[in-house]
Amino acid sequence: MVIAIAGRADSRPVGRFSKYGGVIVSVHRIVVVGGGAGGLELVTRLGDKYGRGKDVKVTLVDRSLSHIWKPLLHEVAAGVMDTATHQLSYVAQANWHHFEFATGEMIGLDRAAKTIRLAAVPAAADEGEGDLLPERTLPYDTLVLAIGSTTNFFGVRGAQENTIALDTVEQAERFRRRLMAACVRAQNAADAPAQGDSTSAAGAHSGGALLSPPAAQRPKVNLVIVGAGATGVELSAELRNTAEVLRSYGLKLDPRKDVRITIIESSPRILKALPERVSGAVAGLLTKLDVDILCGDSVAEVRPNEVTTTSGKVLPADITVWSAGITAPPVLGTLGLSVNRLNQIEVLPTLQSKTDPDIFAFGDCASCEWPEHGFVPPRAQAAHQQASFLVKAIDARLKGQNLPTFTYRDFGSLVSLGKFSAVGNLMGGLIGGSMFIEGLFARVMYTSLYRMHVAALHGVWRMMLDTVANRLRRSTVPRVKLH
Repeated sequence: MVIAIAGRADSRPVGRFSKYGGVIVSVHRIVVVGGGAGGLELVTRLGDKYGRGKDVKVTLVDRSLSHIWKPLLHEVAAGVMDTATHQLSYVAQANWHHFEFATGEMIGLDRAAKTIRLAAVPAAADEGEGDLLPERTLPYDTLVLAIGSTTNFFGVRGAQENTIALDTVEQAERFRRRLMAACVRAQNAADAPAQGDSTSAAGAHSGGALLSPPAAQRPKVNLVIVGAGATGVELSAELRNTAEVLRSYGLKLDPRKDVRITIIESSPRILKALPERVSGAVAGLLTKLDVDILCGDSVAEVRPNEVTTTSGKVLPADITVWSAGITAPPVLGTLGLSVNRLNQIEVLPTLQSKTDPDIFAFGDCASCEWPEHGFVPPRAQAAHQQASFLVKAIDARLKGQNLPTFTYRDFGSLVSLGKFSAVGNLMGGLIGGSMFIEGLFARVMYTSLYRMHVAALHGVWRMMLDTVANRLRRSTVPRVKLH
């Protein structure tokens, strides 16, 4: 196996010829850009299928060195998941499943030469001077774009500068650190004697305890979440859980009264993409958790310590999270491929770009029509189905056969409220339509989605061992990451 992070930028044409499917072809170079849930599943299966042979070369490109399932980022932000135990090294996965990995961000495409351009990889402060890897090109015969999505700030003043998105592990960890810092500051302010109180300043005691400000005057931690999709809703519940856990570790803030969580949603209800029954059930559960829900109002401006809505409300905010919508990465609009207003690549039912049949796109970065429903939604289940489809489509392409067409099947949606509950609906032929579920059964189903992803990457037996290992590890670590 050759790993690009070791310094190789292989742009040499391959001149060797061999037999494949009864047709004389050169070594076929499949390049998949993006190691998210769909992209990593695709290269894993392609590597298992072709990697040990000499007719097909499979390469994964990603700007990061490790993978984590994106739907788990709200748990990382809340501190209930340690990334060290759930991140997967692309280099290790490439070694195990016979594909190659090239680190770098895609910044250009030459369709005539069939090459992509990768940005230079800068060295860290302690890795010496200069770039770790220079800007370089990578050749392809079949290119698959799966670079996901990024946060859409909709041009709201101050949103990009004064909020935290949850697109990457780094952003989730940044939020967690700021949350811990805000709680500690609030605790310190609550413990400090009230200014101007001569009795307190003199160190007077009541029953041996230092007098603190009245509860009504105690500083609060104000958390504002913009956007009530799955990420915003799941984060709000996990944050309430985090506040309760922190109290058990010695933080004296009242988890319900001193930590205020507010969700702002421009639509009339939360979870607008899901059935109204699911939305209503989740709203009721969040209300019981003392999460304030502000629907039918949008954000006009975000400042460092407050959020202003279009209706004139001003909400104090120690930390503001932006999860109000997505858009495809800007680079897609510079490649000369047909894109929609969200910068997503427009694809045919075969998932080929409408502009270039040698280029495929799927997942959040692709606009794929869903007959009678609009377009395939940006969900993990869609990326998983499309990755499975592309394994078959690429096999047909290599054999010179007609490509099949992709058909999306909606199996329903689940929303996790952490330890408190889970709510969702299941769909499909087995249940004869749609079935509303909540509680323990829904939580088990939600957890199984991640386990299915792990099984797709490692196989069932390794998934089962990983599950047991994580259960055992939980007994020796805090329930919330405290540092």
